[in-house]
Amino acid sequence: MTGAIVLVSGGMDSCVTAAIADGESDELAFLHISYGQRTEQRERKAFNDVADFYAVEKRLDVSIGYLTKIGGSSLTDANIEVAKADLASKEIPTSYVPFRNANMLSIATSWAEAIGAASIYVGAVAEDSSGYPDCRPEFYEAFQQTINTGTKPDTNIAIRTPIIHLSKTEIVKKGIKLEAPLHLTWSCYHSEDLACGTCDSCALRLRGFERAGVIDPIKYKDV
Repeated sequence: MTGAIVLVSGGMDSCVTAAIADGESDELAFLHISYGQRTEQRERKAFNDVADFYAVEKRLDVSIGYLTKIGGSSLTDANIEVAKADLASKEIPTSYVPFRNANMLSIATSWAEAIGAASIYVGAVAEDSSGYPDCRPEFYEAFQQTINTGTKPDTNIAIRTPIIHLSKTEIVKKGIKLEAPLHLTWSCYHSEDLACGTCDSCALRLRGFERAGVIDPIKYKDV
């Protein structure tokens, strides 16, 4: 088994992860999964722009819109307001989509087994993220066991989370070092034209760039 699947949302973390995978794998396949989020169209554009940058021909763009029907998140339920960032909070924010990453990893595993990919790269971040439970290292360790148990005996697929222990500042610096196309990415939870600058994702991204001493190349509404 050769090659790697990279889960690419279109955000900064997955872009830097793609840059790392590009240096470690002989062939890349990009997977984009929409789940009824508010910025679905803008994220899809970012995904395709990043895929074009790395000249990735093998792409899979699928939807798991049923997460909208399940609800429970401000990203998928229009009746739940996208809260302004509180980076000091230890609570799980309303933007958490219940068990989303398990759904995405299941799709990635199916595709990896079908095409013979040896790795699945995921841009999960634990230390400097919004505290999502499905971004913790132990979640990916447990899912690795699920893959090992639930695939064919001759299948060997490894989950790679190369930035999971990095801060947003370190991710920005690594992205710049690897010449990742950060200008093509989209992180905002709220808007599709100009990034809002006030949601959790925007605030974490902006703080990362500020602490790295670099200007964020995308445009914001309230910054």
